[in-house]
Amino acid sequence: MGADAKTAMKVEMTDAAAKRIARIVSGEPGKTALRVSVEGGGCSGFSYKFDLVEARNDDDVAIEKDGATVLIDDLSLVYMGGSVIDFVDDLMGQSFQIRNPNAVASCGCGTSFSI
Repeated sequence: MGADAKTAMKVEMTDAAAKRIARIVSGEPGKTALRVSVEGGGCSGFSYKFDLVEARNDDDVAIEKDGATVLIDDLSLVYMGGSVIDFVDDLMGQSFQIRNPNAVASCGCGTSFSI
């Protein structure tokens, strides 16, 4: 795999997301990471799923920053390459948001997208 392909598959998280993930995981006994996956469905074709997990799977890619770990399986990474995971706290509420350059459309809730 060339350097461009590896860069395209990379997923990053912002400082705000890392801080929030570390805080959530520290309050959940036995949990070690936040798993982000892509599933078929949702109003735009694909949707993101967030789960707190205890262990890493063999096909997981781990993104680590400031004591926080995000796990993404190989299949989901295909759809999420180049994305940035962020945590937003604004007037609309608090939520994890994924800025995905592969998505050509998304829904108003921000958890569903199409490519």
